[in-house]
Amino acid sequence: MQVSLASKPISAKKWDLKGLQGISDATLEMHFGLYEGYVKNTNLLFERLADLRSKDDAKGANPSFAELVRRLGFEQNGVRLHELYFDNMTAKPEELRSGRLYDALGEAYGGFDAWKNDFAAVGGMRGIGWAIAYYDVGSQTIRNYWIDDHQNGHIAGFVPVVVMDVWEHAFIKDYKPAEKAKYIEAFLTNVDWKACEARLP
Repeated sequence: MQVSLASKPISAKKWDLKGLQGISDATLEMHFGLYEGYVKNTNLLFERLADLRSKDDAKGANPSFAELVRRLGFEQNGVRLHELYFDNMTAKPEELRSGRLYDALGEAYGGFDAWKNDFAAVGGMRGIGWAIAYYDVGSQTIRNYWIDDHQNGHIAGFVPVVVMDVWEHAFIKDYKPAEKAKYIEAFLTNVDWKACEARLP
């Protein structure tokens, strides 16, 4: 049977982020391993769903099919969000002082520093999840959102621009749980603003 594109496996990406400020190489290695687990689980779900489809058992009333599809949203968003997160960090950061992204963030929140403070506040909320600055194509502005787990809270049609992982695994080797604000400060120090700006439509 021909393999459908819906079942095509994905490959794990690699990053060289050694030397980040405030985020240790040990944390990164652990985090990369966790990301690779999401890739592995996503591919496993693709295989299991392909098997059900080949047996004509991909039906909404089939509890196995339904549970696999629901789980796929969690696992594959875990892959994609981690890729966006690692892609928007660099060991050689430069300050954002001008440009399209600087202007867009400033216009949305009354200044770049005001945006950064709001983004940090979103990331500092209790719970596990993600802080994401999305570009709203409809209103052509940027808005900060909290995303539960990996799959809950994404705004349809919005473009992720700045993505920060605020699950405890992102910082627990470097900071105590009560020190999440220090991790957020470290993350913002390491943002690759050019990569983020390139995401703007």
